[in-house]
This record gives sequence, C-alpha cells and structure tokens, in this order.
Amino acid sequence: MELYESLFIIRPSVSDEETKTLIEKMKGVADKTGAQFIKAENLGKKKLAYEVRRERKGTYAYFYFKAPNNTVGELERAYRLEDNIIKFLTVHHEKPLVERRPLEVSAQESDGGRI
Repeated sequence: MELYESLFIIRPSVSDEETKTLIEKMKGVADKTGAQFIKAENLGKKKLAYEVRRERKGTYAYFYFKAPNNTVGELERAYRLEDNIIKFLTVHHEKPLVERRPLEVSAQESDGGRI
C-alpha cells in the first residue's frame, strides 16, 4: 500500500448535490481497488489560475489515501471519462504528510524587539 494525494476540479455549473454525488462516485472507484481513505474533502469553489476548458472557476475536491498502485490508473481513467471533471492531478508520497503546527512566537518578538 502506497500513499497518494489526488486533487480534481469539477465544473462550477454542476449543482452542490451533483458535486457530492460525483465525489462519492470517484471515492467508490478507489474503494473498489482497495484504497483506504485518510482524508476526503470538498474544498469548495475557487477561481482558477488560468482558463481550463473555457471555465474560469471550479470546485476543488481532495483525496489523501493509501492504496495499491493499480488504484491510480483506475481513478485517473474515471476522471477522464467524467465530463464534469476539467482537471486532475495525483501525486505519490514517499512519507506521510505532516500536519502543520502553528509557529511559536519567541520572547523577543512578543516584546516588539527584532531578531
């Protein structure tokens, strides 16, 4: 089992209910191949950095999961077949992601001093 991170962008014209259904469908594709989801999120609608398939905005969905290596091929095949998904990216991780922790403020900085 390898660690993967996958992000895909859904057309903004798709309703919220259809978006949920589409995310669950993609999650189901990965589940069938033996994926274990650590995190699955709908990140909401955001402005794209550049126009993709004549769209300027998109709904971002994010998966972080452990899976056998054949899962990525099946998942990306499903992304390509779905017309409402305009862009996707899947990345293999060597080590687990580390959660960010808040920066600690040093005593000098809190007193208004500079380092």
